[in-house]
Amino acid sequence: MKIGGFKVGDFVVKDVAGKRTLIFDCRNCVYSASLAEDHHCRFHAIKLLQEVEAQKIVLSEAYERVYEETQTKMLMEMANFSQRLAIEGVWSYNHLGKASSECEQFFPERHQIVVRIANDLISYDPLLAYLSLLQELRKEEEKMRQSPALYVSCTEPYIATLVELKNRFETMLLIIRAKKLLTELSEVPQTTQIYKALFEADIKPSFIGSKLSFSGIENFNLLDEYSVKESSVQIFADPNRVEKLYYINPPEYSLAPDQYFVLSKTREVVASYKPGRTSLSTVATSRRYFERLYESTIKEIAAFNRIQLTSDDMTSLARVVARYTVGYGILEILLNDRRITDIYIDSPIGMKPIYIVHSDFGQCQTNISFTENEANALISKMRAMSSRPFDEAHPVLDFDLADLETRIAIIGPPLTPSSYGFAFRLHKTTPWTLEQFIDVSFVSPLAAGLLSFLIDMQTTTLVVGSRGSGKTSLLQSLMLEIPQNSRIITSEDTLELPVTYMQEIGFNIQRLKTKSAISVSKTDTEVDPAEALRTALRLGDSAIVVGEVRSKEAKVLYEAMRVGAAGNVVLGTIHADSAYSVWDRVVNDLGVPTTSFKATDLVVVARPIRFKGSLKRVRRVVEITEIKKHWNEDPLREGGLLDLMKYDAGKDSLELLEDNLKESELFKRIQKTSGLTINDIWSEIRLRGNAKLFLVEQKNSLGLKSLLEADHTSRANNKLMLMREEMLEEEGKIDYEQLLGQWKNWINTNLIPNLKNNKPVKINEE
Repeated sequence: MKIGGFKVGDFVVKDVAGKRTLIFDCRNCVYSASLAEDHHCRFHAIKLLQEVEAQKIVLSEAYERVYEETQTKMLMEMANFSQRLAIEGVWSYNHLGKASSECEQFFPERHQIVVRIANDLISYDPLLAYLSLLQELRKEEEKMRQSPALYVSCTEPYIATLVELKNRFETMLLIIRAKKLLTELSEVPQTTQIYKALFEADIKPSFIGSKLSFSGIENFNLLDEYSVKESSVQIFADPNRVEKLYYINPPEYSLAPDQYFVLSKTREVVASYKPGRTSLSTVATSRRYFERLYESTIKEIAAFNRIQLTSDDMTSLARVVARYTVGYGILEILLNDRRITDIYIDSPIGMKPIYIVHSDFGQCQTNISFTENEANALISKMRAMSSRPFDEAHPVLDFDLADLETRIAIIGPPLTPSSYGFAFRLHKTTPWTLEQFIDVSFVSPLAAGLLSFLIDMQTTTLVVGSRGSGKTSLLQSLMLEIPQNSRIITSEDTLELPVTYMQEIGFNIQRLKTKSAISVSKTDTEVDPAEALRTALRLGDSAIVVGEVRSKEAKVLYEAMRVGAAGNVVLGTIHADSAYSVWDRVVNDLGVPTTSFKATDLVVVARPIRFKGSLKRVRRVVEITEIKKHWNEDPLREGGLLDLMKYDAGKDSLELLEDNLKESELFKRIQKTSGLTINDIWSEIRLRGNAKLFLVEQKNSLGLKSLLEADHTSRANNKLMLMREEMLEEEGKIDYEQLLGQWKNWINTNLIPNLKNNKPVKINEE
């Protein structure tokens, strides 16, 4: 049996993201798959909605048209209304006029009209049914005014029937919305035009689970627009929402029908290939191989079906197929947007759109709705790539996606009672520099100079802050201040430090990967952080960088610092909000003796700030504190914490506390060990701060954003140190003003011109 060109069995009702969804298989339908443009399609949907309940409708062919709850509700109401009218028999004789021989002559025509409106038209064009009803009502009312009393008497029941129908039609959401549209138009259009306005579907390829929504976009304010992986990204502000909106429009959601056909056929052909663990772990290196393979398949399918595709079309389609086979699907676009810092998919999957944290616009809601099937596929891929268990006994999977510089955490039952949840942390592919932090007011030039100098003087420094405060980014910038003739060993459980990049620009670094801090994800093949740190101390004279001080490795680290085994600069991060809370955490929570904690020289506190209660958060260094050595039990009570710089929110400035400097034990120690006078020390600090500020000023005046990236700032810092060394050897002392002038000249005559011309810069160029 067929209804409107469809076989009755070509549908299924299933739960999708907690919504009962009526899915039609339209691949073999002789009519177009559109509720707005094809009345046969509407007829089939309304008839089925009389038999089944649904909250959403999906028409599936080469791509899917998804109709949301409100749109489905409009048709559901009409289906129920149609059923009630049939049960009530509104076209029966007692509804058509008075039961008399004089009146019955009008019944056949009226019966035909009511059946057409309340049975035929309502099933495939409810709007036309309503408009026809209005037309018939006006016609009869006019006719009654011009007819004798007998006709009026015969017609009163019929008029009552028409008015009742009209009133009931006008309680339907479809008619309410259509009437609103009609009042905004100067003339009544064809009903198809109204349906197009009311039933604008979200369109997506049939093999892609995620749905994109663009509803209401015309009412938003566009804030920014750029491209990622051939996909357009738009950032909007909705006048009625606190958070911004992040909308993507990938090429696979706006292809021509022939291209959708080729894409779907190619996906079917390559679906039989299942990459094994080895293939999955080398996705980044083998990606181009798969794209070439898929491009060849696309070419064959297009030729066989006589579909014209350009070379660019085939290349683009091959990338799409690769994205949804060996790649990470729709998430891959987000994971390649390096202006995103975090991606969150909360359970139950699909209940809410994916949301992200954007480096420029903060938390944003996306237009992407993820699905349970996609979640399951991603979990299977992550389980294979990580070689870690993920089940009810191990409900957390913590893993680094090396090819995308991203850390992923997945949680599942029983830890989360409903479905799965995902959190992605995207690492900056190039490290933050102190110059970049000056540019965004995270630190002041003087604070940057102070930190650079103290790192060079081999201080032990802890960077402190809450999650999202910028402490890991600040740690990266401080690593860049370690002289390149030093060796660095990093120890981290999640690979957030840009070690590979720093190696490429001249730093000597050895990375150690330790066991995950999340106990349910630990495996026997990983090394305990404390053991990794003991190993690092045996690897020779090196600067030690600990990604985050969390647990018992703190004892090993502090013991090494106390006895001088570290022998060089030590850097690390820890969750806390002040220098005192660092002591409390390290001593009382992590079990490090107070005497060992005194090995800490400096605590740098970063914090997100909301000026005057604003919704916008900005990150600032709010405290640089020296840990003095002559106290016994409580550093706060006994004056063991000396603030060198303190943030003033009223001025948005990190202020130098000059009076406190007189009490600094750290500066006195540096004087003894380096032979520098206090004036020399501050000349060094100001030299570094002014040099960094100069790069920021040049970047802003020339619009040369890349000048502040780590490869260029490292060259500039190296050149400044070499010039300083040369002046010291030749003249026996440093003229800081002259040195800064010579260095600025080198920047303007060598670094910047070569950077503009994309030429490599040599440090020894004069």
